[in-house]
Amino acid sequence: MTDTITSSAGAGPMPIPGHIDPVPVPRPGIVEGVTPREDGRVDLIGLPKKRIAELFEGAGLDAKAAKLRAKQVYHWLYHRGVTEFEAMTDIAKTMRPWLTERFVIGRPEIVEAQHSSDGTRKWLLRTADAHDFEMVFIPDADRGTLCVSSQVGCTLNCRFCHTGTMRLVRNLTVGEIVGQVMLARDALGEWPKGRMDFAFSSGVDGAENGADADEDEGGYSADGRLLTNIVMMGMGEPLYNFDAVRDALKLVMDGDGLALSKRRITLSTSGVIPQMARCGEEIGVNLAVSLHAVTKDVRDEIVPINKKYGIEDLLQACADYPGASNARRITFEYVMLKDKNDSDDDARELVRLLKQFNLPAKVNLIPFNPWPGAQYECSTPERIRSFSDIVFKGGISAPVRTPRGRDIDAACGQLKTAAEKKSRAELERLYAEKEVALG
Repeated sequence: MTDTITSSAGAGPMPIPGHIDPVPVPRPGIVEGVTPREDGRVDLIGLPKKRIAELFEGAGLDAKAAKLRAKQVYHWLYHRGVTEFEAMTDIAKTMRPWLTERFVIGRPEIVEAQHSSDGTRKWLLRTADAHDFEMVFIPDADRGTLCVSSQVGCTLNCRFCHTGTMRLVRNLTVGEIVGQVMLARDALGEWPKGRMDFAFSSGVDGAENGADADEDEGGYSADGRLLTNIVMMGMGEPLYNFDAVRDALKLVMDGDGLALSKRRITLSTSGVIPQMARCGEEIGVNLAVSLHAVTKDVRDEIVPINKKYGIEDLLQACADYPGASNARRITFEYVMLKDKNDSDDDARELVRLLKQFNLPAKVNLIPFNPWPGAQYECSTPERIRSFSDIVFKGGISAPVRTPRGRDIDAACGQLKTAAEKKSRAELERLYAEKEVALG
């Protein structure tokens, strides 16, 4: 087991000349969700059923046949997780070569997979145009959470976050985002086997349906998966890649597709206020906000997007978030930095602010995860406990997150694919460049 991931030469994030566009354009050449391939075939991963039907019709099927085949293929792609058309047993054998000739079922390339001593798993993935990004799976006693990336690199420059020391390369596509969930299910062996998915969906016992007893060998069941939750908390700011994140999560939430409830999906933002209401209206998932400070000066320093969207405006946007309630509380992420944001006065101000805006809130206290070149230290355990106690006494849940995957650099704020080390002066130049771009 290694402590860091090293990309092969030329495969890491590429520098971007000039200012960084905070809302970058998608990968060049994408037309209606289709990413061009050298072999001329179309990758179907990331495409909704209607778009697949349009492509089938454009390839020569009549409208009725295209709609039927799209429904079948969609089921095999997103519900059964197959990676080749030959496995689609309810499609005529003569039809499968036709599909293989024109289409492909893609996945991001796995460059390296790492396992932590605490069960956390991290994957270094590579896009078709040779850019690297990461995803993390965190197993717990009652859930398994996949941390999904939305961008290669990051536009933002949160000072405590290792990903913030990367330049933004580009947005991930819909297929590259949903592909992470599919890869995790591949690795965990969580796709339905044989006819077991029919048994689960119809509520009928598998044995009575003629399914073999060993078909459930991998432990799959409709409500007993290892992968139960998704958090858009990986590399990148999800709300700066809104359309692709929305469309990917719709595939994840589709009952005919990956079928994960929106109540089990959380999107984390550093506070891109103009997109927050859209997130609630068009996606409808749980919201997490990277707050990390309660005063303007401190948040300006450690989460510089605060200079554009201030704390009070951010909290008002949270209060207005569609669907927020005591049953679906907004999570406020708060990294504990020694002598920076961890005083008792900070804890009391946090309680005051959340109550001022009458927010249905939960606070996740995150012990800072150090990385080479970081300018902060983690608060002491005693200071974190005191902070947590004050917030709890204020009537707001404030659990302390147990750091996971530190031995493989998979803990919160540590994701970073490039192994190069930057000097403090280089980091400051990069931070300054990003702040100019963000306005």
